[in-house]
Amino acid sequence: MKLSYPAIFYHWDEPGSTGYTVEVPDLPGCVSEGDNLTQAIIMGTNAASGWVLSELEDGNPVPEASDVADIHPEQGGFVSMLLLDMDVYAEKYGHKAVLEETVF
Repeated sequence: MKLSYPAIFYHWDEPGSTGYTVEVPDLPGCVSEGDNLTQAIIMGTNAASGWVLSELEDGNPVPEASDVADIHPEQGGFVSMLLLDMDVYAEKYGHKAVLEETVF
């Protein structure tokens, strides 16, 4: 199963920083970050996939994704889509209590 969700990216407000925080509004509490945009995308995708997998393993339905046009970030943020490949993610992490840390 492949899913996509809009995510909001915010550049860290620190001089010289390349980091971003990423939030997935359709998945309450799903927030991650990365030291740069590429890492933020990877970490956001992992966080969202873990959120969805946990719901599926608990027998809950998968939340519908909002239309990207309906997502309005605060000043300085931008919206982009995250693509989740739940089959690959579940094969690797299904039935695990803790996701192994991603190392860059």
